[in-house]
Amino acid sequence: RLQAAQRAVNRWMEGEQRVMGKPKKVMLAYSGGLDTSVIVPWLKETYGCEVVAFTGDVGQGAGELAGLEEKAIRSGASKAIVADLCEEFLVDYAFPALRAGAIYEGTYLLGTATARPVVAKHMIEAAHQEGADALAHGCTGKGNDQVRFELTFKALDPTLPVIAPWRDPAWTIESREDALAYANARGIPVSSSKASIYSRDRNLWHISHEGGDLEDPWSEPKETTFCLTVSPEIAPETPEYLTIDFDAGIPVGIDGSPLGPVELLTALNDIGGAHGVGREDIVENRLVGMKSRGVYETQGGTILYKALAALESLCLDRRSAHYKALVAQQYAELVYYGLWFTPLREALDAFVASLEQTVTGSVRMKLHKGSCVAVGRTSPHSLYSEDLATFSQDDVYSQADATGFINLFGLPLTVTGLKAMENASEEPIGTGSVAA
Repeated sequence: RLQAAQRAVNRWMEGEQRVMGKPKKVMLAYSGGLDTSVIVPWLKETYGCEVVAFTGDVGQGAGELAGLEEKAIRSGASKAIVADLCEEFLVDYAFPALRAGAIYEGTYLLGTATARPVVAKHMIEAAHQEGADALAHGCTGKGNDQVRFELTFKALDPTLPVIAPWRDPAWTIESREDALAYANARGIPVSSSKASIYSRDRNLWHISHEGGDLEDPWSEPKETTFCLTVSPEIAPETPEYLTIDFDAGIPVGIDGSPLGPVELLTALNDIGGAHGVGREDIVENRLVGMKSRGVYETQGGTILYKALAALESLCLDRRSAHYKALVAQQYAELVYYGLWFTPLREALDAFVASLEQTVTGSVRMKLHKGSCVAVGRTSPHSLYSEDLATFSQDDVYSQADATGFINLFGLPLTVTGLKAMENASEEPIGTGSVAA
C-alpha cells in the first residue's frame, strides 16, 4: 500500500512538472463561448501543445450545441468531443439533490453546481482515452466553477495537472473587448459581441444570468433578461393543474403517464415556463468569499421540489422530516462547494435513499401566474390519518388524554414558573425595577 501511495505521489509530481514544462496534449472543457474559443489558440501558443475540446451535453439546447465541433476545430482544436450526458446528469446528480431536498441558502436549486461534476468526470475519462497529459478550463478566478471542476479532477485523477488560463501569469486577456480583439486577430469564429452583457449557463435543470445591469443588486431584472419563462403578469389567467408521480422520492411520471427523466423534466420545463414558474433573484455567498447576484429560471425543478416536499409531509414521521432538513442543508453546501465526489456526500445519499423508500405517491400541483403550489397529495404509505385528525370524532384519539400530556411536556416550565414566583415573593421592598 505504501508503494502504491508513493507511485501516486510521484505521478502527481510529474504532472505538476508537466504544467511547469510543456504538456503535449491538453483536454479543454469547451463551451464554444468567447472565452473557451480564445483559450484554444492561447494554449497552443503558450504551451505549444495539441488541444482536444470536450463538451458535456447536459441540456444546453440546440442553439448552443449546433456546429460546436466544427467551431472548435476552426478555433484550432485537433479534435472535438461532445458527450450526451443529459440522462446521467438528471439520474445521478440532479435527482439525488432533489431527493435530498438540497437548496443552497434556502433559494438556489443547484442547477450549475450539479452539472459540473458529471461534465468533469467524463472529461477525465476522455483525457484517459485520448492520451491527454493535462486538463484545462475557462473558469475565472472569482467564481465557484473553477473549484467544482478542479475538486472533481483531484478526486478522480489527481495526477493530471490543470491549466487555468485566467489564473495563469501569461494570460493577458482581461476583458471581453480583449478577447474579441484576440479572436479577430486570429480569424477565430466567435458568437459573442459587445452587446452581449450577461454571462449565462444553461442545462436541463435551469438557466442562470449574471453580469451587466444585474451587478447592481438594486436594479430589477429586465424582462429581456429571461429566456425560458413568460412574465407572470402575462401568463394565462386560467390556472393549470398537473399531477406529479414519485417512486421512493424520484419523479417518474406526470398525470399517471410514466416518463423517462429527460422527457419528464422537459415537459415540466415547458409547462412551468408557460406560467412564469421558477424565477428567482438571488444574492448568494460564493465559496471564494464574495457575494454575487444571479437571476435563475428553474421551471421544472421548482415544481418538483415543491411537489416532493408536499409528498414527504404525508410519508415522513416528524423526527425523520426534521433531521432530513439538517441533512438537506449539509448536502446543499457539499454540492455548491464542489465536493460531490466525497465520502460524506455518498453517505448522505445512502441515508436519504433509505429514508425516502416510503415517499411514493402523487401530488397535484396548481400553476398560476408565477406561483406553484401543492393542492393535493396521496400515498399508499401516508402517515396521515383522518380518524386522528378530525375534530368531530374521539373514537381513536381521546382529547382528555391531552391534559396529562401537556402537564408532563410542560413540567420544566411549571417548575421554572413556580421558582420565579417564589423568588418574586421574597424580593425586598425597594429593589424593584425603575419602571415599577
